[in-house]
Amino acid sequence: MRYDDLKALLAKNGSSMTKSRKIVFDLLLHQKPQTMQRLVERAKDLVDRATVYRTIELYEELGIVNRLNIGWKHKFELSDVFHSHHHHFYCTKCGKTYSLPTNQILETMINSAAGDDFAPRGHQLEIYGLCKTCSKS
Repeated sequence: MRYDDLKALLAKNGSSMTKSRKIVFDLLLHQKPQTMQRLVERAKDLVDRATVYRTIELYEELGIVNRLNIGWKHKFELSDVFHSHHHHFYCTKCGKTYSLPTNQILETMINSAAGDDFAPRGHQLEIYGLCKTCSKS
């Protein structure tokens, strides 16, 4: 089903499902957020660097991936179309990113904060701090 959704999103924009686009999608599927460097490393023997960059740019434009601005760099993950909505905790010491459990109270607060003057279409929340391991050292 995931490939059907990907194919439909690409077709809606006049793009097609290519082998390279499927490979980049597979590198993101069921993974934690990844830097571009990590994606390029993982794709090394499958897809060239320029193709990974172009594909991520297209995926971002089409809402297939989200760019998470974490510290001075960013990471990419598949959007809510392909997995459940969630937020992130980013450890400022080791750089690991953790998905936070869904919290309906937080989602309600975010939507109510918009009031009547704004209609939210999505959001991202990154919480910075120290993970359990780093806070001990």
